[in-house]
Amino acid sequence: EFIPVAEETGAIITLGNWITVQAARAASFWPEDISVAVNLSPLQIKAPGAALGILSALRDANLAPSRLELEITETVLLDHSQNTEAFIAELAAAGVRFALDDFGTGYSSLSYLSKYPFGKIKVDRSFVSGISSTDSKSDAIIRAVSEMGSRLGMQIVAEGLETAEQVAAVRDAGCTLGQGYYFSRAVPDYLASML
Repeated sequence: EFIPVAEETGAIITLGNWITVQAARAASFWPEDISVAVNLSPLQIKAPGAALGILSALRDANLAPSRLELEITETVLLDHSQNTEAFIAELAAAGVRFALDDFGTGYSSLSYLSKYPFGKIKVDRSFVSGISSTDSKSDAIIRAVSEMGSRLGMQIVAEGLETAEQVAAVRDAGCTLGQGYYFSRAVPDYLASML
């Protein structure tokens, strides 16, 4: 309920910038091989100076751009905005990485994968929760996305993993990374550091 209200009022831009600053600061204390991912709202990306704000957050935190991954959904790309293209191009040129979030639930277009510098595809939890011995459709979709990602040199993240069986199934299907309560619930930065 909170995020749509923040988007409607425009507060998401200030909030999103603050979150990026906090994430960069927290990651700067982590080992150098650990990165941080931040979800972006479409409104943040379209805001004037959006890329500059992210680069400023990285500089202030003294965090290498390659240690920040920005997660964007397909809806961001639907309007074919030059601002969005410039935002992605500027940050990618600086070394920031991008992940395509919730893949397969929106208006999936494979053209996004060749047009934009995505290094990671996040398979939506709805496919993971559909994996079972009686329904092979979700498994087939995850396998197809994993094979495609592998050939494109992209990592595949299965979202919403809650059980050992789901982890084994998505690993067998070719996913290279997993996210979900099976590994950890959301935790504050100091507990993430302990992990």
